Amino acid sequence: MNRLFDTTVIKGLELRNRFVRSATWEGLASEEGRCTDRLKKLMLELVRGEVGLIISSHAFVSKEGQAGPWQLGIYSDHLISGLKEMTDSVHKTGGKIILQLAHAGFRSPAELTGMEVMGPSAREVEPCCREMTASDIGMVTEAFANGARRAQLSGFDGIQIHAAHGYLLSQFLSPAYNKREDEYGGPLGNRVRILLEVLRGIRSQVGSGYPVMAKINSQDFLPDGLSEDEMLQVAVLLEEAGIDAVELSGGTGDSGKFVPVRLGKIGSEEKEAYYRESAKNFKKTVHTPLMLVGGIRSYSVASHIIEKGIADYISLSRPLIREPDLIRRWKSGDSRKAECLSDNLCFRPIRAGKGMYCYAEEVIRKRRLGAGD
Repeated sequence: MNRLFDTTVIKGLELRNRFVRSATWEGLASEEGRCTDRLKKLMLELVRGEVGLIISSHAFVSKEGQAGPWQLGIYSDHLISGLKEMTDSVHKTGGKIILQLAHAGFRSPAELTGMEVMGPSAREVEPCCREMTASDIGMVTEAFANGARRAQLSGFDGIQIHAAHGYLLSQFLSPAYNKREDEYGGPLGNRVRILLEVLRGIRSQVGSGYPVMAKINSQDFLPDGLSEDEMLQVAVLLEEAGIDAVELSGGTGDSGKFVPVRLGKIGSEEKEAYYRESAKNFKKTVHTPLMLVGGIRSYSVASHIIEKGIADYISLSRPLIREPDLIRRWKSGDSRKAECLSDNLCFRPIRAGKGMYCYAEEVIRKRRLGAGD
């Protein structure tokens, strides 16, 4: 069978294939960030669709770091019981699931959190924020560590540190956002400091045998942003610090047409896998297992990436919103391209408080029923 369906192991975590559901904002948690029945149901749909590894949500590790409404939280012990119900149901159905830990930094809306917005450096343009103090940095580092402890107690098979897409840890890595003049700013060795401290803090809570992964940008696609060369240096430092896998993405909310969730149908296989060249250079530089996300829609492209050693795992998000059973379909021999249109209409119901689903598919269904749109 195609190597896409190899059984592999990451730090003792056995995965039945090389497909990963990349973390996203499902908008299915309660207002305070509790896990809900709808979120549990979605995770089970992905397991039944034979996704090898689910990365759930982007869970905020402290209240001031929340990025959006109805986002999953991991900031308090009172959230553990609901998350444990979800992981138990996933495991009983034969799945594997890890939790992404996140802090939005200056992308945390004050009107949502009711708290002061902070980032690596002060900003006088929207979104505005104040510069974090050394005490703030220590508080956030501890919040990530406690979030990992809660994830472990909740039964997750591992965690992923979100250091991509212009969220807090990505903001620190990026010279476009990080203008500090202390030990957390300036040269890359300083800008990566908080990420390495977060990793060490997490290890102190979960131990050496628990899978800890990270998501980073291939580059920021910003003037003076994180470059590919700097990404490779970060990858080396993460490998030396004992990271167990890296997911490679790219862009920020300020990156124009190169935002992480790129808009527009992907017309050819050559345009799929936005970051494949960066992935090739990553694989030449470090031995850390690599998950590649971004614009992968075709079975043949996914197969090529694995067969040629461009990456070790295929990460998908939007295609699995449209087709939670996509991996099972491909495994059955139906290798048609994923039906996702990359139109980003899936954000509409999330922002309306209805949770994540494929809005385009709903429109098509209504039209077929003569109900309009």
